[in-house]
Amino acid sequence: MVYLLAGLLIFLGLHSIRIVAETTRTRLRTVWGENTYKGVYSVLSLLGFGLIVWGFGLARETPAVLWTPPTGMRHLAALLTLPAFVFLAAAYVPGNAIKARVHHPMVLSVKTWALAHLLATGTVAHLLLFGSFLVWAVLCFVASRRRDRAQGTVYAAGALPGTVATVVVGVVGWALFAFYLHGVLIGIRPLG
Repeated sequence: MVYLLAGLLIFLGLHSIRIVAETTRTRLRTVWGENTYKGVYSVLSLLGFGLIVWGFGLARETPAVLWTPPTGMRHLAALLTLPAFVFLAAAYVPGNAIKARVHHPMVLSVKTWALAHLLATGTVAHLLLFGSFLVWAVLCFVASRRRDRAQGTVYAAGALPGTVATVVVGVVGWALFAFYLHGVLIGIRPLG
């Protein structure tokens, strides 16, 4: 559990700099230079992510069960992860109306993904992992929207082709992950 906690602190701590210390982030980028800042940020993020994966794997070997969710929650989680994949695609597919509407689809994707997994699981490790990501995503979304308002950020309107492409990419990604990759990478087959 220590490795999971350390990984969460490093990874989410780094990804919270814009939430709690925007001026420190700006100062570091100026003093260190853009490339050095990004390099240090990337290396530490990878270290944190690696610790999360390793720590979570170790914690799953001896799970401390807090509650046993009803079977229906697994189905609800599978359903909720579908829009999470669409929101994720919206962060990258250009010219889509989803990004134009929600402005920060990546963070919304993380919120939806984390909530879905919290509903379907009931161990201490799951609560720490998905609960931490859910809290971070809520705070990040609020801070990002506030920053947009303060800076007067205007998002380009989306068009139908970009939106259709976003939904198709999201649905295909979800199906690939739900029916195959989740089992291969995580060891749990949520839909089969």
